[in-house]
Amino acid sequence: MKEYLIQDADHLLTMDDARQELQGADILIRDGVIVQVGHGLETSGEVIRATGCVVTPGLVNTHHHLYQTLTRAVPGGQDALLFGWLKTLYPIWARFGPEEMRVSAMVGLAELALSGCSLSSDHLYLFPNGARLDDTIEAAVELGLRFHPTRGAMSIGESAGGLPPDALVEDEKYIISDCIRVIDRFHDQREGSMCRVGVAPCSPFSVSRDLMRESANLARNQGVMMHTHLAENAEDVAYSLEKFGCRPGQYAEDLGWTGPDVWHAHCVKLDGQEIELFAKTRTGIAHCPCSNCRLGSGIAPVREMRDRGVRVGLGVDGSASNDSGNLIGEARQAMLLQRVSRGADAMSAREALEIATRGGAEVLGREDCGQISEGMRADIAIWDVSGIESAGSWDPAALVLAGPQKVRDLFVEGRQLVRDGHLITLDLPQVIAQQTRLARHLAERL
Repeated sequence: MKEYLIQDADHLLTMDDARQELQGADILIRDGVIVQVGHGLETSGEVIRATGCVVTPGLVNTHHHLYQTLTRAVPGGQDALLFGWLKTLYPIWARFGPEEMRVSAMVGLAELALSGCSLSSDHLYLFPNGARLDDTIEAAVELGLRFHPTRGAMSIGESAGGLPPDALVEDEKYIISDCIRVIDRFHDQREGSMCRVGVAPCSPFSVSRDLMRESANLARNQGVMMHTHLAENAEDVAYSLEKFGCRPGQYAEDLGWTGPDVWHAHCVKLDGQEIELFAKTRTGIAHCPCSNCRLGSGIAPVREMRDRGVRVGLGVDGSASNDSGNLIGEARQAMLLQRVSRGADAMSAREALEIATRGGAEVLGREDCGQISEGMRADIAIWDVSGIESAGSWDPAALVLAGPQKVRDLFVEGRQLVRDGHLITLDLPQVIAQQTRLARHLAERL
């Protein structure tokens, strides 16, 4: 593999254990690994000048629905709360097939990469017309992004008291067997893995208790992580109280869905007791601030979560409820919402960036990612702060206060994916044209 030297970075935010910030520093990359960090380093490989730049670990996205990039700004869902929004979109998603899944994933992953993301999870929980998790994994391989796809599922349709239409739910025995198939085929637990698979029943209102329990048992037998939605808004909590007689946190605990191998999306409405439970069990949370704003779900108590020791990462969520997949923008929104809720000193720019990098890596169980230090995987984002976005900034390292929304260069596993603000691993205009064609076809069929 090619050797690179990232040379003379104005500011290097390592996110290492000491949270070192270096000036005029170099990073030597070899065989996908950071082999040295310091000053005056040399290489026989390619030199990437980082003068005028801030260098950070690649950002980590802990929650996404990549298929939703085909359904941005859909009329009827633009101003709805969560349940109404879902009911508007379910019939459209039911028309998807393998091509829609692959192309939408490619666009979503490309958007993430351009915003500095090197590792993304994905929660795919519907598989209409022959679509499979394989479709999104192929997209990630082609682009070159580190990927943590999760095999989601819905098994309780409207006729059985669930939210999704019956046409989108699957037989629970088949769900379990397909989880085993994708784990056996794609999951790689080794250090530096480019693909780890998770098990992810969609939500308490779309699967049975039995499936939640069986999924937890399967995941732990297979040594993979577990993911679902939890306590996203007031409707979600009310459903749990009515159907299960308990709050979402207790529901999760009763079914084996707490622990260091579990992360939940949203958790906007967790109360103090539930936060304490997640801290004690080292259960992770994917905080999705833009989506929570868009759907009017509320402000997650991230300050309280972190103060009590809960592991928190960031997620862009699906583009049907976020409208974009910009992870550096998500970090800024996370910071702003905590300040709106708790005051201007509630979250610093650097803490928001830490949640977006090291925090996300910890939530996804990636001890080999999320920081720039010797022996870590070479997932590195280079941000040009010489442009208008940072002009006049006294602290260019405070990226989420006054910094670019697009990365200049991005390395994943020591391979360059973005150069001078452009993806170099795929023909993005061609993929966008495919996306536009598919979206228009979906609209016309309705």
